[in-house]
Amino acid sequence: MPHIPSAPATENAAPATPVPAPPTGLTLDERLTLATTAMAVRLNEAAVAYEVNTAHIDTESVDLADHVTAPITPAPRPQSPAYPTPVAALLQRAHHRLLAGGWCNGALVDDDGARCLYGAIRTEAHGDHQMEADAAAVLLDAIRRQYGDDIDSVPAFNDAFGNGRVPIRMLDRAAGLADARGI
Repeated sequence: MPHIPSAPATENAAPATPVPAPPTGLTLDERLTLATTAMAVRLNEAAVAYEVNTAHIDTESVDLADHVTAPITPAPRPQSPAYPTPVAALLQRAHHRLLAGGWCNGALVDDDGARCLYGAIRTEAHGDHQMEADAAAVLLDAIRRQYGDDIDSVPAFNDAFGNGRVPIRMLDRAAGLADARGI
């Protein structure tokens, strides 16, 4: 009878390395923590990539107040503290006059009693031409700081807008500038 080779001896022998135990399942909290961590890493990498890819693009900042509109309510706004300097106080009064009485363009005062920037300053100056000129000069300076030296005058700036949001805000900024200058 022919000789049949027997099975290799290693089949019945114990394995040389221990077999790892099957992995235990992660809890929901552990899976959420891992997913959150992985997403945070991906978002951080994307943010860095975006900054690198757009660093060469010259951008201009956008003031959301110019684009986001909300209904104007007739409720009175809280008055900010009065400025102690005369020109700043005049500009602040002009600002409040436009908020309360309305803004217009193309005229010092329209048929409804709304005023332009210069009309509000003139009204609040009560005939003091020097105060009126000083306030207009500070307002023009504040406008030019924000929009460049191409602006010729306060009336030209006022008439460039279809609504009073930006011009009225510039009066408030000019009041702060006048106060900082002590005038």
